[in-house]
Amino acid sequence: MPAGVSWSRYLKMLSASTLAMFAGAEVVHRYYRPDLTIPEIPPKPGELKTELLGLKQKPSEVHTSQQ
Repeated sequence: MPAGVSWSRYLKMLSASTLAMFAGAEVVHRYYRPDLTIPEIPPKPGELKTELLGLKQKPSEVHTSQQ
């Protein structure tokens, strides 16, 4: 009896935890949609774009206070 519970309960919790882990990984994979293509020529430093398209920050103007 691992962890003081019966084997059947232990195996049920183990399988439920494993399924939840795989489901979470699938959700993250579908949300971020990684680019799995391999380019012919590797990008030069600074050319690789890794930011999310939906999370780009809009440029904001910096206002300084006048005294």
